[in-house]
Amino acid sequence: METDNIVETVSELFKAQAHIYKHAFGYANSMALSCAIQLGIPDIIHNHKKPITLSELLSALKLPSSKSIGIHRLMRLLVHSQFFAINENSGTELGYALTTPSRLLVKSEIPNLSPCVRVMVDPVAVTPWQLLGEWFHQNEEATAFETAHGLSMWEFCAQNPRFDKIFNDGMASESQMMRLVVKDCREVFEGLNSLVDVGGGTGIIAKTILEAFPHLKCIVLDLPHVVANMPQSKNLSYVGGDMFQSIPNADAILLKHVMHDWSDEDCVKMLKRCREAIRDKNEGRKGKVLIIDMILNRNEEAADMTEVKLIFDVMMMVLLTGRERTEKEWEKLFLEAGFMTYKISPVFGLSSLIEVFP
Repeated sequence: METDNIVETVSELFKAQAHIYKHAFGYANSMALSCAIQLGIPDIIHNHKKPITLSELLSALKLPSSKSIGIHRLMRLLVHSQFFAINENSGTELGYALTTPSRLLVKSEIPNLSPCVRVMVDPVAVTPWQLLGEWFHQNEEATAFETAHGLSMWEFCAQNPRFDKIFNDGMASESQMMRLVVKDCREVFEGLNSLVDVGGGTGIIAKTILEAFPHLKCIVLDLPHVVANMPQSKNLSYVGGDMFQSIPNADAILLKHVMHDWSDEDCVKMLKRCREAIRDKNEGRKGKVLIIDMILNRNEEAADMTEVKLIFDVMMMVLLTGRERTEKEWEKLFLEAGFMTYKISPVFGLSSLIEVFP
């Protein structure tokens, strides 16, 4: 094959074929992972307390013996994908063991990312990807999600309790990862007496922060149907409202994985509301905005981190009107909203903590 005077060898062409097939069949990996979670395989291995043989796994799954070869083939793929490991010290039969990724999928443990996987592979979230090419030819719909479902994702959630619950459960499970590092963020919360978690859902992040810093007064702001009937406590309250209209006053405003959902124009509006909320006209005290979100093109990240961030960026285009941003793009938003300085701490894996000051 010759194109633009470049001649590929037969070996290179076959490698290219494998590369194409790997990505074209990428959904097979996600569906195999989803199947393992649905069957409860990570939980079964966890509860077994030691590597589990295929026959023991089949028995625990309560599946007919005819499915033995199918489970073997499913596990073979998931072992290759490093979700499970093979332990050869289980007697005459090999045993399956958990790896770090699959330990994050055990439903009885915290953090548990199983609900996050569930929302990612739900047909409601997957169907818009199949219509992405069609969406590019259209002017009417803002997103491919709207092409697929006739509504924006937020409107769809408001009208479909099943998916709304799956989505909120997924976001709550992802927020549990903050437990791993919040205790190391003492300097971030030092001197604060109050905090508003904007788009905080059921309050997982606020509760996590309060466990580490119980002196804080936390308010969770989200849409009325999300926070309706949520139990309140002395230091934790819920407010239904619109973050583009008004945000309760506090020393700090937290936006965790909120801004990547929205366009630059909407983010500037949001940040201006945040700036109003942290300004104390009487005492002249100025608070800060805490943003937990991804930053593209960070030099210190590994290649797989970059790929996941780029996938998230396209996903924001498919499902919503937002995007992932480079540091320069974040800085532009801050300046347009009237903020003067910011500080980035890459403490949340894929995401960074950005402290923004007026």
